[in-house]
Amino acid sequence: MARTPNYSFERKERDRLKAEKKAKRAADKKAAREAQSESPEGTESPEATEISDSSE
Repeated sequence: MARTPNYSFERKERDRLKAEKKAKRAADKKAAREAQSESPEGTESPEATEISDSSE
């Protein structure tokens, strides 16, 4: 005998898995963004910093 489908449970389970996957990706992106901002390499080059310091 076939089981009776429980559509609402199945949809909730799909939505829960999708939300879990989305949260994991967001956390990974946030960690990558933080790691990039902590790196010693910034958007400015060291030469650009020296030039702006000497003009003051």
